[in-house]
Amino acid sequence: MRLDTPADHTNEAERLLRTAEQYPGDREPLLLRAAAHLELAGDRARATTLYDTLLSTPPAPEDPHLVRALKAANLWEYGHEAEARAIIAGLRATAPESPSAWEIVGEALEAHDELEASEETFSTAVKALVPLPHEQEVPYAAVSLLVSRHRVRRLLAREHDDWDVLADRLHTGTVPLDELHDPKRTWALGSSDPAELQAEITRLRSELGSYRTALSRPFPVAVLLWPREELTELLTAYPELEAEYPTYDAHLTDLEASLRELAAAGTPNLGVVRGTVPSYEAFAASEGASPADADLLPQYATTLAARGRAVPWPPQRTAPCWCGSGGPYADCHGKELP
Repeated sequence: MRLDTPADHTNEAERLLRTAEQYPGDREPLLLRAAAHLELAGDRARATTLYDTLLSTPPAPEDPHLVRALKAANLWEYGHEAEARAIIAGLRATAPESPSAWEIVGEALEAHDELEASEETFSTAVKALVPLPHEQEVPYAAVSLLVSRHRVRRLLAREHDDWDVLADRLHTGTVPLDELHDPKRTWALGSSDPAELQAEITRLRSELGSYRTALSRPFPVAVLLWPREELTELLTAYPELEAEYPTYDAHLTDLEASLRELAAAGTPNLGVVRGTVPSYEAFAASEGASPADADLLPQYATTLAARGRAVPWPPQRTAPCWCGSGGPYADCHGKELP
């Protein structure tokens, strides 16, 4: 049975919870699967409760590090970043022997544009679990760590090292890892899953006409928003961009003005995308350009929009303003609208 809607996932989670009550010996895997379905249903708070239940109620989980990693990734997705970071810091300090826990932590950091920390996490894991020179068979979970590390390092434009070479050697697909993890393809596709990337490559080769049709669909015309902390970090690292962003308040004012000008000119599908310095630097590396090049900024915004990161503009008058102030749009940057 395909589970296509949040209600489907909620119902499956309820079924798994009932099964766990009937078969307490299988409690841990059943609760983990139920938590995964609750995350897919959007009920992340309840998923966190299940992770807490596993960690606090005897018997102790077989792999508590994995449960904590899943909890951290879930917390970060629904706004509890500080708690998630604390759990991740604790996991990295304890150096778990579970490849899966490392994988989830590394991917959570990657998903939130913490690419340097993600690469460091994957590197720490593979150095502990796959020491070189390595001639023995590498467990599947450790191979996955090597491949994920390879992907993040490609995004960071790092040179291959011995573990990247090992990842290439262990990779059994017909498409090389360097092609699967090509940063331009990863950005365009919006996914870093090698299976999805390989499927996309195959589809491009056999269905070029369909691909052109897909590309013709209008993406939102997006304007780039830098949150205050990110803008400060950006200008500290690349002061050449101060001409683009003289002050944070001017940045917000110019953004709203640009959107209104585009709307007045009849431009459809307008949106706002939020930039982060790590993802911008990774994008610049994938383009072989310097992040200090102001001409790269609109390309970065367009790429974020193509990945589905754009928030439609304008918001409803009573909805929160796009700037992140928390106030209604009508009382913030939309106050001058009729």
